[in-house]
Amino acid sequence: GHPNLPQASIRSSAKLFETAAATDPNWGCGLVGAIPGISRSGEVQAETQRLIDGIRHSSTFGKVSYWNWNLAPMTTQNFTQVLSADFLFMPEQWGATAPDASYVRPAGKAGFLDSDGVVSPSTMADVFLGTNEPDIAGSCMGNMFGECQMSCDQESIDRGDCPIARLDGPQLHANAKGQCNCWQFAQATGAGFWPLKHCAGPQPLPNMWSDPECVEVVMSDWQETARIARSKGYKYLTTPLIAAHMDYAKNFLEKACQNCTDISCGCPVYVAFHFYAYDCQPETLGGYTNFQKRLDAVAEIMEQHPFVKGAIINEVGMLNCDGGNDNPICVPNSGEYPAANETDHRCPATEELPKGLATYLEKLFDMIIAAKTKDGRPVVKGFSWFNENMAGGTYDLRLFDEDGSINPVGEAYIDGCARWANAQKAAASEVDTQTTATSEAPEAWGTAIKST
Repeated sequence: GHPNLPQASIRSSAKLFETAAATDPNWGCGLVGAIPGISRSGEVQAETQRLIDGIRHSSTFGKVSYWNWNLAPMTTQNFTQVLSADFLFMPEQWGATAPDASYVRPAGKAGFLDSDGVVSPSTMADVFLGTNEPDIAGSCMGNMFGECQMSCDQESIDRGDCPIARLDGPQLHANAKGQCNCWQFAQATGAGFWPLKHCAGPQPLPNMWSDPECVEVVMSDWQETARIARSKGYKYLTTPLIAAHMDYAKNFLEKACQNCTDISCGCPVYVAFHFYAYDCQPETLGGYTNFQKRLDAVAEIMEQHPFVKGAIINEVGMLNCDGGNDNPICVPNSGEYPAANETDHRCPATEELPKGLATYLEKLFDMIIAAKTKDGRPVVKGFSWFNENMAGGTYDLRLFDEDGSINPVGEAYIDGCARWANAQKAAASEVDTQTTATSEAPEAWGTAIKST
């Protein structure tokens, strides 16, 4: 017999896990938005902890990832982002310029200061996220969402034709050019909305690949961002967070990775993108098909560039409009199932979504778990549900009801994340079995030789 094999197998499993955590982690399920039931001291109410425990095992680190378009948790207009020790915070430089290094917290540290100057019990992840949605012009958030797709030009300002957008309040209209004042009381969906110094035009980023000078400006700033991140202990970078056009991520990665395949030269090893289906009709309107195309696009990038570790899909939800997959910006309540007509502002139960958004989540996790490269590597390494209430043109996508209890969408998220975690364990076990079999061979051969 082989009395030492069980211990060897255990050590092998532990080694595999350590290696994965060190070089190829799975960031697992994450959250965006308000999480109820966590105190400033890090104490967590039972129902909130149930959701955390239900989804955190999908991560190599046993923690829930969280991000907020910023460098640290903060207080927004509506809530304070309070995290417990069970969270990994993923920082992002939202715009295309380099961040102020003094605001970039050291990677891998728990108990860092959040944007309010309060100690967060969470841990700063060692992955740094790229620019937010530079591939589309996007829209101004708030009461002109979908209509205002550009900041007012000087002519409109001089003419007094520059309506002011606000993050809340009744729906108002942009001017005839689709412009508004988005800088005063609102904010844009992504960096593609704004001009960039030394790049031509009012919205240069979406089409920057046709402007070599702008590309150089953006990549120079990105190199500085990477230098700062590396100096603070970050190990990994992502591509810009893509809204629609996966070729943008591929172009960026290939430009950034000309001289190396890691953070030392600003090379992203994760393809990051956002995904939304429309109008509670992910089958009819092609949402599932589009999601699969994006997974396939990342798999192809991973096959062409084996140093790429996979996709981080850190904003996923359902838009409250009948939009288009090439531009996820549309006027809310313009579809067949407007949120305004639903008492809970969520997707109703239909033949296509028998359990509403819960069905949608189930299908997305089926696709995530199945997504592999030709050589068997998992494509998806991070997935964050857009846990927000009708923000940015969505339905109410929150995982908790007003009383702090987990709702059916939250239960579906727990179930999907658990299934994903189990799929990872099964895959690791299969690799471990192969590793053990390979490591046994020399011993068996040696025994055979001695016996002869």
